Amino acid sequence: MSTRTAALAAELGPELASDRTNEVERIAGLRREFDEVVEASEANIGDDEHDPEGSTIAYERTQIAALITQAERHLAEIDAALARIDDGTYGRCEVCGEDIADERLRARPAARTCITHAGAALQR
Repeated sequence: MSTRTAALAAELGPELASDRTNEVERIAGLRREFDEVVEASEANIGDDEHDPEGSTIAYERTQIAALITQAERHLAEIDAALARIDDGTYGRCEVCGEDIADERLRARPAARTCITHAGAALQR
């Protein structure tokens, strides 16, 4: 890791750690919410298809499950970035091996690729 990247990693590491804590708390909250919806659906023997409140319980469960999946992916990205800081590969594009621009890392501290190869990361 270059001196520049090491300095940036030192700057962004605490931010990533804070983001990790927030994401773990968010996942826990979403899981509690999911459990509450499931529990409410088990207690409700009403007609879910014709719920006068609008959205069905199944829709709510699906929506919360999608948010949990999204948060878990973000947590995995944060953990991978923290691991790259630890092993000295932070700030290096996983595709071409070149340095990732400081501006990109400041905007997306968990970025794995340079802006040129950002699309390649989505295909993985």
